[in-house]
Amino acid sequence: MPTVLVRPPRRVPRVADLAALGRAHGLDAVGVAPAGPFATTRRHLERRGAAGLHGGMAFTYRRPERSTDPAHALPGARSIVVGARSYRRAAAVAQPGREGRPHTAPGSPLRARPLGRVARYAWEDHYAPLRSALTLVARELEGMGWRCRVVADDNALVDREAAYRAGVGWYGKNANLLLPGRGSWFVLGSVITDAPLAAPEERTADACGSCTRCIEGCPTGAIVAPGVVDARRCLAWLLQIEGPFPREYRAALGDRLYGCDDCQEVCPPNHRADRIDPASGAAPGAEPVVDLLDMLAAGDDELMARHGRWYVPRRQARYLRRNALVVLGNVADPQDPAVAASLCRALADGDPLVRGHAVWAARRLGRPDLLGAVPGVAEDRGPLVRAELEAAVDARVPGPGAAAVPVPAPTG
Repeated sequence: MPTVLVRPPRRVPRVADLAALGRAHGLDAVGVAPAGPFATTRRHLERRGAAGLHGGMAFTYRRPERSTDPAHALPGARSIVVGARSYRRAAAVAQPGREGRPHTAPGSPLRARPLGRVARYAWEDHYAPLRSALTLVARELEGMGWRCRVVADDNALVDREAAYRAGVGWYGKNANLLLPGRGSWFVLGSVITDAPLAAPEERTADACGSCTRCIEGCPTGAIVAPGVVDARRCLAWLLQIEGPFPREYRAALGDRLYGCDDCQEVCPPNHRADRIDPASGAAPGAEPVVDLLDMLAAGDDELMARHGRWYVPRRQARYLRRNALVVLGNVADPQDPAVAASLCRALADGDPLVRGHAVWAARRLGRPDLLGAVPGVAEDRGPLVRAELEAAVDARVPGPGAAAVPVPAPTG
């Protein structure tokens, strides 16, 4: 008779042991959810996509039938181990230029460099250590004979819904997940596995109550209903779209160069978390602000080397320049010769997207004289630049003083 090999039964790990392993390697919270389809989430994605609320965002909107069914990521999936890692940091030192104010008074002999603000989750790479911790959890499960797949910041799974089903937190009115007593400053990721793990029967109760501060605090009114965000108005998403930055939201962008934290900064649970356990400052090498003039002077390769962790449309440096020019128009000192020189270089750029946003920035700063200082700008017939030349712009610092500032000739 042929020998029959009997596979030893696989051991089912204790959820407490997996949670302890994750916390030992940097996770702040760990939970387990069943791996059934997220039917309600799929309906939400499909309805909001049909209404245009996705604003062209692909991510989990691209294929809701996939991003809401863990079995698409791992056939035979039975459980999801969810990990949350905090990126709560003390806010950067109050920046001149926020809310559209110049960094120093026009005419000041000492001018601060204009800066762009970065959302806290992007000050440093929090996803790498998150994935590392989740990978160790996956290896533990694989060592017991179970199959796994790690997903984090991945369009294969709606990670907030997995975390909600795992009892890690509740949905805030800004659509972020909030952890009890800790707030919303977390990145989320999951290990999808075919291991049959015990999941909680109850989910975390909604603790927002009647609070609407995130809705009221959104600078563009992008939170159109509790838990519903219109991406077409969301500054964090608009900084990542292709094409021109929408003109109607440029002034509202203020000094935000990448991401927007406003709905989290006004959130009472986040304030309470800070009072109970004050946040640490930025880690060495973190980047809460970026020098806009340095950014506009850098070449493509240098820009992508510096900021390649960010989502940049088509990985094209032109979009980093586009965003930097909008912020420059909102925060720079219009009489700073270094600002004028940077704008003149941008006005002479070969890329019409860059030239067009430089036109807006110059006019926003009350420096229409710069348009005449660079040959060919005023006569540009390209549709992108022409539209910027003809559009109405609310000059931030109007007045005759700008004309007295020497206009440097464009270089490069």
